[in-house]
Amino acid sequence: MSIPHLFRCPISLDIFTDPVTLCTGQTYDRPCIERWLAAGHRTCPVTMQPLGDATALVPNRTLRHLIERWLSTDQHHHHHLPEPAAPAAEAEADAEEPSLAALKRCLQQPDAAGAGKAKVGALKKVMTLASESDVGRACMVQLGFLPVLLQLVFHAPAAPPSERRGGEAAVVEELALQCALGLMPSSAASPQLGCLNVLKSEASLASLVALLERGRGRTRAGLCRLLEAVATAAATRELALVVAASPRVWQALLPLLRHDGPAPTPAPPHDAHAASDAAVRAVAAICASEPARGGAIHHGAVGALLGHLSWAASGKCASGGGAGAVPSALAAVEALAASEAGRRAVARAPGGTRALVRHVFMMNSSNDGSEHAVAALLAVCRESRAARSEAAGAGVVTQLLLLLQSQCGARAKAKARSLLKLLKSM
Repeated sequence: MSIPHLFRCPISLDIFTDPVTLCTGQTYDRPCIERWLAAGHRTCPVTMQPLGDATALVPNRTLRHLIERWLSTDQHHHHHLPEPAAPAAEAEADAEEPSLAALKRCLQQPDAAGAGKAKVGALKKVMTLASESDVGRACMVQLGFLPVLLQLVFHAPAAPPSERRGGEAAVVEELALQCALGLMPSSAASPQLGCLNVLKSEASLASLVALLERGRGRTRAGLCRLLEAVATAAATRELALVVAASPRVWQALLPLLRHDGPAPTPAPPHDAHAASDAAVRAVAAICASEPARGGAIHHGAVGALLGHLSWAASGKCASGGGAGAVPSALAAVEALAASEAGRRAVARAPGGTRALVRHVFMMNSSNDGSEHAVAALLAVCRESRAARSEAAGAGVVTQLLLLLQSQCGARAKAKARSLLKLLKSM
C-alpha cells in the first residue's frame, strides 16, 4: 500500500512527520529542509528559487491534518484507530483482526501467564505489517510503537539471559528488537530516534550489555545497529557520550569483532559474520566522534579493529562472507590514528602495520577503504621508524604503486605519494 505522492517529502521521499512550507510555497519535512539550510544552501530544493533572507518555515497544519486523517481512515483497515468499545466487544474484534491500537495494548501488558505467547503473536503481526506496508510503518511510528518495543528489549530481566535462553522471554526480546529496527527512521536527523535515550537508564544499559554478551548472533547484530544509530543520531548525542565512556559496553562490544571467539550458543557462520560486521560499524560510528576516541583507544578498540582487518585479509572470509565492514574498520583506525595515543596503539599492535599494508590495494576489491588504510599508515609511519620498517618489509611500496595505477580517487593517490616519499627518506 503506497503513500500518496502529496504526502511525501520531496527531499526524503518519506511520509511527512512535520510538514513546513517555504516562502516559495513548497512544503518539506522540517528535519530535511533544516538540514538543507544548515548546509549553507539558500535556494528552494524543488524550484531552485533563491531564498535570500526569507528562510522562515511555516508549519503546514492543513497538510498535517490531512495526513493524520488519511492514516486513521477506515479504508486502511489495518491502520485505523478503534472507537471506544465495551471490553467484550473489543476483545472479540481484536481476536478477529487486531488493530494497531490493540497490538500496542498487547505489547504493553504486564508479564503474566500466557502474556509471552500473546506478545510473540503480536510482534509477528507488527513485523509483517512493517515489512509489507510503508503506511503501516508510518502509523506505528506515529502511534509510539518504538518506545514500547525498546522497553520489551531492554526491560530488567527476572533471570540472567543464560537461564532464559530459548524461552518465550528471549523470543520476545529478539522479535521486539527486529521490529524496532524495522521501524527506525533512516535519517539521523529524525527526532523519533530520541526514543533510544531509554538506554540512559542504568538498568537498560546493563540489559544491552547482557544481551551483547549472551544473545544470539542475530540479536547481537541488531543491538550493534542500535548502537550505530545512537552514535550518529542528532537526538542521542548525550547518550552517545555515555555509551562511549562505558567500560561495560566496550568489554561486550569489542569481542564481537573477533571471528574465533566463543559464542553462547552454536550459531550459523552467517549470523556470526553479520554480528561481527555490525559490531565493526558500531565501533566506527562511535569513533567518528572525537570525544569518544580516547575511551575507544583505552579499552582496546585499535587492537580489535586491526585483528578484524587481519582476519579479513587472511582469506578465511572468502567463502563465508563477513568482510563487508572492512572500509568501516579502516576508517575507524584512521580516526583513532589521528591522536598520539592512537598512533602508538597501532604501532604497538602485533602485526598491526602489516594488516594495514594488506588493505592498501586488494585485487579482489573495489579499493574501498584504500584511502583510509594509506592515511592511517601515513600517520603512524611519520612518528615511528619501527612502523616504517615493518611497512616496508610487508611490501607497502609495491601495494602503493599498484594503488597509484588503479582507478582510486585523487585523495588516495595524493596520500599514497606522500607515504612513498616518506619511505624513500628512510
